[in-house]
Amino acid sequence: MRSRLTGARHLLHVALKQDRKNIAPWIALISVLSASSVLVYDWVFPTQQSQQILQLNITANPAMSLIFGKPVDLTTADGFNAWRAGALGAFFAGLMAIFIVVRNSRAEEDSGRAELVAAAAVGREARPLVAVAVAFMASVLLGVVSALVTIAFGGGVADSVMLSATFTASAMFFAGVGIIAAQLGSDARSASTLAVSTLGAFFVVRGYVDSSGAPDWATWLTPFGWLQETRPAVDNIWWPLLLVVGVAVVLVAVGLALHSRRDFGMGLVPPRPGPARAGAVGNVWGLALRLHRPTMVSWMVGFVVLGVLLGFLANTLTDVIAQNPTIGMILASGAVSEDDLVGEFLLTMIRILGIYAAVHGVQIVMRLHAEEAEGRADPLLGGAITRATHLASHAVIAFVSTAFGMVLAGTVMGWVADATGDTIGFGDVLGQAVATIPAVWVLVGLALAVVGAKPSKRLIGWMGVVATFALTILGPLFNL
Repeated sequence: MRSRLTGARHLLHVALKQDRKNIAPWIALISVLSASSVLVYDWVFPTQQSQQILQLNITANPAMSLIFGKPVDLTTADGFNAWRAGALGAFFAGLMAIFIVVRNSRAEEDSGRAELVAAAAVGREARPLVAVAVAFMASVLLGVVSALVTIAFGGGVADSVMLSATFTASAMFFAGVGIIAAQLGSDARSASTLAVSTLGAFFVVRGYVDSSGAPDWATWLTPFGWLQETRPAVDNIWWPLLLVVGVAVVLVAVGLALHSRRDFGMGLVPPRPGPARAGAVGNVWGLALRLHRPTMVSWMVGFVVLGVLLGFLANTLTDVIAQNPTIGMILASGAVSEDDLVGEFLLTMIRILGIYAAVHGVQIVMRLHAEEAEGRADPLLGGAITRATHLASHAVIAFVSTAFGMVLAGTVMGWVADATGDTIGFGDVLGQAVATIPAVWVLVGLALAVVGAKPSKRLIGWMGVVATFALTILGPLFNL
């Protein structure tokens, strides 16, 4: 075993030095997400009445449970923070861990650097183990920084530590998912897609369970549900964390076992052979479509799944309203009508689809930058193809694909909702989906403008999506 880990310490030092600039923004994002909830709570909700109204409003909209989880106690700053930052923070922590693991394992093989390292005195298991070690160390650092920052801004010590520990556990779990995906995928991109799709599937299932009135046992179907059972700021139950970390260790062990059975530079799931002839790839437009086609197919599947999920969820809305005494009190008071609740629910659902579409579009734009940065666009630009044409080929795909995805999701959601009940009409859903397309295009256009003018500032494209999410989903809570 000692020979298999030869050189791991030196590789770990290099990996930490190279990856610290990539890890820091994730830790900052999640820490700010948590600390900001505590910071603004007393300012936005200064009275007991405003806090109770917040509890009623959130409970009355199942769409909020889809994103953030079930609200437990929103009448305290720590309880609000646990709801607002819990599920999202765990999701972002999982993304961070996946990208760290894939970047330090399969991406190194794809770039050729791992081959140079393997030619030296380095053990076979050293590289994947280092990738996981970096992710685990980042996970622990995330928990520590998040807890300290949240406490510094007024969060309770025990509650902040508990919530931050769920971020750490989530990151460790999905580091295990990432190392398995790195062995299955044919390259770093396919490995990331597989791992992120798994993360997204768990998050969507968790959201459906929390918002549809599913039985309590359904919470245990996903790791996000396990983390919710810690009940931060309410009961602070620690043992579910041990379950998550234990499964994470098992996943890492499986990933290392798969690594020993995989050929260098290859995935256990082989890629499909390409066509014998170039076909449409013979021109810049066809090449751009071919580059984005696998990713587009995955995203379109996601649009369909979201459409089906939200369509069914729309028709459970009346049951949720009928079964929830808090919502019954709101309706009985005459403050809002059931139609108002349904309309707000539909609007929130379409906003979620719009954010999802914007992420898809910005990802396409970032692929354009990657093609240039990694030198694959040089042969094209060295010929008769101008930079404007090259940019336009990817831009058209970004605009068309996002619009098609919104129409597809709206059609599926409307059809499912219309076929299974009469809560929401097909035309209402599709109309709202189509009306959201221009807003999605604005975010895609922002990313294109930044990548075209100043590629080094491309993070602004993602910041636009994050800011839009914060303003459209969280903004109404803070009267923004």
